[in-house]
Amino acid sequence: MPFDEDLARRVREVVAEDCPVTERRMFGGLAFMVNGRMCCGIVGEDLVVRVGAAMYKQALSQTHARAMDFTGRPMKGFVYVGEPGYRDSKSKEVGSKGAALCLITSSEMN
Repeated sequence: MPFDEDLARRVREVVAEDCPVTERRMFGGLAFMVNGRMCCGIVGEDLVVRVGAAMYKQALSQTHARAMDFTGRPMKGFVYVGEPGYRDSKSKEVGSKGAALCLITSSEMN
């Protein structure tokens, strides 16, 4: 499954502002890694955001978020954000930048 190249460019611009990021193809899409751990990514037209266990339920309550169930079972701590959740934002930032970046060096990452 190809991933949205425009979204990948936007994620690169946003994430690279705050931390050194590497890219890795995963899940049939593209993952953005910081310190060897995935902080966000793209699968098809969905943005994948690592929100961590503590913010997982809150993240799922957002309108365009849903459980990341790539294998058929939800991956706790990760959510998919559908296209309307990041395309229609008044902000230029992609998805939940704050949640992803705050958890990159946090012990909450699990």
